[in-house]
Amino acid sequence: MRIVAGQWRGRKLLAPEGDTTRPTADRTRETLFSMLTSRLGSFEGLRVADLFAGSGALGLEALSRGAAHAMFAEQDPAAIRAIRGNIANLHAQKECDVRVGSVMALGVAKQPYDLILLDPPYKTSAGVVAIDKLRRLGWMHDGTWVCIETEAREAPRVRGFEVMVERVVGKACLTLMRPEPSEAPKSEAAPEA
Repeated sequence: MRIVAGQWRGRKLLAPEGDTTRPTADRTRETLFSMLTSRLGSFEGLRVADLFAGSGALGLEALSRGAAHAMFAEQDPAAIRAIRGNIANLHAQKECDVRVGSVMALGVAKQPYDLILLDPPYKTSAGVVAIDKLRRLGWMHDGTWVCIETEAREAPRVRGFEVMVERVVGKACLTLMRPEPSEAPKSEAAPEA
């Protein structure tokens, strides 16, 4: 695995040991970031959340392209070691926040993210459930882009979100969506620690 573009283009990334996680293939990641670039124009200054992060390749790719901050959420110990190793190898500690634990255990966001990338286990509803929950916990604003990678035959839909584009790449389906303006509520709970 390598960073596809930006300041770290071509830099190798560590993959988690074992077969618990399924890293996003370079070709799939390249397609995803092409889809995002055509819609966002630039990643400059964006706050990015990489959920079910695996190796952290998606969040690190966004940082390489100019994002200001990336938060990684992962619970698998081998994946956590890979994420931390990749961040250290790129000297990106100041721009990164690693959360150890389930995406479902994340609390209220201190401030919303501009781009949320989810790569949950295939053939589960974990990503859809996470998107719905995080919307209610203030992780998104009206302009947030959300991307979920699922198995090619899955078609994730979340109430209150508009699917902007969907593309099948090999065994994966990449779905970009945005919250409908009336469906991006302000969180009423206390901010997370």
